Amino acid sequence: MSITANWEAARAAAGKFAASWDADQPGGAVIGFDENGIRFAEVGGVENLSTMAPFTADTVVRYASVTKHAFCTMVLSHPDAISLDDRLGLHLPELQEPLASVIVGRALDMSGGLPDTRECLSLLGLSVYTETKAGPLMEFLARQTRLNYEAGTEISYSNTGYRLVETALERKGLFFSDFIRSAGAKTDAVLDAPDLWNDAVAGLVPGYWHDGEKWQLSAAGLHISASGSMTGSATSLANWLRALLAGEGSLAGVLDQLAAPRALSDGRESGYGLGLRRTLLGGHGFTGHGGSHPGYKSYFLLDRQSKSGFVIASNREDTNGNKIAQEAMAALLGLAPPVPSAALTDGLYVTETGPFWIEVKGSTVTWLDADETVYEDDGEFVSSFSASSPMRLKMDGPAVVGEIGHPARRLLPAVDTGIPASLAGRWLSDEGACFEIAGDAVVMGVGPVRHRMPLKALGNGRFLFTLKDGPWTKRVCLRLLSENRLELVLSRARMIEYSRAG
Repeated sequence: MSITANWEAARAAAGKFAASWDADQPGGAVIGFDENGIRFAEVGGVENLSTMAPFTADTVVRYASVTKHAFCTMVLSHPDAISLDDRLGLHLPELQEPLASVIVGRALDMSGGLPDTRECLSLLGLSVYTETKAGPLMEFLARQTRLNYEAGTEISYSNTGYRLVETALERKGLFFSDFIRSAGAKTDAVLDAPDLWNDAVAGLVPGYWHDGEKWQLSAAGLHISASGSMTGSATSLANWLRALLAGEGSLAGVLDQLAAPRALSDGRESGYGLGLRRTLLGGHGFTGHGGSHPGYKSYFLLDRQSKSGFVIASNREDTNGNKIAQEAMAALLGLAPPVPSAALTDGLYVTETGPFWIEVKGSTVTWLDADETVYEDDGEFVSSFSASSPMRLKMDGPAVVGEIGHPARRLLPAVDTGIPASLAGRWLSDEGACFEIAGDAVVMGVGPVRHRMPLKALGNGRFLFTLKDGPWTKRVCLRLLSENRLELVLSRARMIEYSRAG
C-alpha cells in the first residue's frame, strides 16, 4: 500500500472526538504516531471529577485488554518455560478435561473455548463489585468440566486463557508485572500491571460510567490477571507500540509473531492472533486491539507497512475507541470507512436447537448478549469485520443465515410460547448458587440485592432475562437441558448448570 499519509486529516478526525469530551466530564486522549515520533495528541475532558484536572496525554489509565499482546510478548520471550503447543494441563495439573487438553496457543488466540471467568461469576449471581482472589479463582476453574465449544472450532472472546497461562508462568517464578515494567522502561514507557483493582498505582486516575443521570465512580472486584491488568498513559502506550513496530533488540520480529494468522482445526485462518486482531479497512489489513474495564476504554490500531498508528486512552465507559481509530486511520490514508448496514430484518432470532440467539436492530446485531455493528459486504451479506467477534450474515426468507464465530448458523424468528408453569421452583448449582423461577420471572439475590428479572420465551425451552450489574447490562439465555436441569448462557460463558432443588 503506497499512500501518502495525511496527518492533518487524521488529526482533524481525532480532534472531533476529543472535542466531544466536555470540560466538566471524564475524558481521554487520542495520539497519532509513526516511526519518527508522536505526530499529535488530541485531548478532552478531565482526568478526575473531584479535582477537575484536565485529561492529558500523560494521564494514567487502565488499558484493560490492550494488555493481551504485551503478555503474549512475555510468553514468546520464554520458550524454555512454555510453548504455544503445550497442553495447559502440562503446567496446571489440577485442570480437568477438556480444559486440560486445550493448548497454550488456543488459550491465547480465542479459539480454546475456555469459559470467561468473570461471566461465569455473573451467572452464579456474583456482582462485578464482588472481590475475588487469584487462588480461589484457580480452584474454581479447576472444578470445571465443560468448554464453551470444542477447542479449535470457533472464535469467541474469553479472558480465561490469559489467566491460566499467567498462573503457569508465575509457578515458574515469572511475573508479568516484572516483565512489563522492565520492557516499558526500555521503550520510554511507564507501564505497570497491578493484580487487584485496589492496588496502588502511581498516577492512576479514576474511571467513570454514566447511570443515565450522573457520572459514577467505577470499581471492580475481580482479580484482574494478565488478560487486562496493564496501566499507563496514552503516551506510554504509543511509545511501546512504536518500539514494537521498529522491532529492534529484544523486540525483533515480535510483532510479526503476535500478528501472524492462526488456524482453526479445519485449517481456516482466524483474524485473531496472539493478543492482536486484524482489522479490515478500505480493503487493507491493519493490526490492533481494544480494552474495556468498568469506567475505562482504550484502543490502538497499527499500519505495519507505514509504521504508523493511533492510540486512544480514556476514563469514561462510553468511549468507542474502535470507531475513533478507524476514522483516524481512514483519514490518514485516504481510505473509505466501512458503511453500517441495516440489510438484516429487525427482530429476535434463534437456532433450531441450542442456546444461540441474535437480535437485529438496524446495523447492530446482538449475539448471545454481545453487540456488534455490521457493515456492507459483498452482495446480500453484512459483516462485523471483527476478528474477535466475526459475523457474516444475510437474509434467507424469514431466516438469518451465514457464519458467527466461523461456524455456520441458521436462525429463525423466535416464537414466544409463554412461560410454562413447570419451570417454577428453586434451582441450585454445584457451586452453591441458587435462584428461583416464580411466575414469569427469575428471582436472584438476597435481601436488598434481590432482583426480579422477567423472562421472555424464545421457543423450544429457551428463555431470556436481563441482569443489571452496575455499569453492565447482560442478557442471559436460560436453556432447559432436561426437566430438572438447565444452563445459563452468555456469549463468553456457556456452561454454568443448575439443577432443580428437591
